[in-house]
Amino acid sequence: STRKESSAASDVYKRQARRLSVLANSLEFSIVVPLHNEAGNVTRLIEEIARALDGRAFEMLFVDDASTDDTRAVLVELKSRFPMLRVVAHRKNAGQSRAIRSGVLAARAPVIGTLDGDGQNDPADLPDLYRALTRADAPQDLKMVMGRRASRKDTAWKRFGSRFANNIRMRLLNDDCDDSGCGIKAFYRDTYVSLPYFDHMHRYMPALFRAEGHKVEYRDVNHRPRATGTSNYTNFGRLGDALSDLRGVMWLIRRRRNPGGADEL
Repeated sequence: STRKESSAASDVYKRQARRLSVLANSLEFSIVVPLHNEAGNVTRLIEEIARALDGRAFEMLFVDDASTDDTRAVLVELKSRFPMLRVVAHRKNAGQSRAIRSGVLAARAPVIGTLDGDGQNDPADLPDLYRALTRADAPQDLKMVMGRRASRKDTAWKRFGSRFANNIRMRLLNDDCDDSGCGIKAFYRDTYVSLPYFDHMHRYMPALFRAEGHKVEYRDVNHRPRATGTSNYTNFGRLGDALSDLRGVMWLIRRRRNPGGADEL
């Protein structure tokens, strides 16, 4: 049984490799995953993304943010099994937002999907987010569909910290996002690269998209317990940065002027 499952998985990866070589210039979806010390999670996550997106023209960009464990070595080894996998490696640790940006800048598809590298986001939700963003009857200015963790598998203390931060952020930014920490999203690459970049910006993407006149929608998604490793964040560790970031984002939004689009005559 295990041998049959392995053979079936191998056939899936071979089909994906052939498809990728034919459609290299017409990719639909680029999946960007930021990583720091997640050696125990990357193999399962890559396998799950490959299964979830089988049949689509997609690529995966795993961005190693200068891990000190075996994350990078595991990724390089997996490239032979997964031809759609690309590995981007930071020379110095630069944080999650910079890792996401490095992946998006390297991506080749018009639509980007992101996942956290800890395996708590479920890749099975990616197709639904993609379909919601690109559906025929989507509002013209819909540029991002973001996950909302319907049932978080985190400690009570971590959930409390997130609720506290989300309530303050929503009140100050009026972004209608009640789960800014959810890492699974689908958005248009060209819209993202037009936004101002700053550290921790990944937590303020709904507010930044809306400030540019774009719509953001939310979909309930699955959330899973962390399988291995430890979180790179704590409630207190985020607090000081969050207060500084909020002031900065509020300033950016106040100072932006939206022309409502531009036409070449």
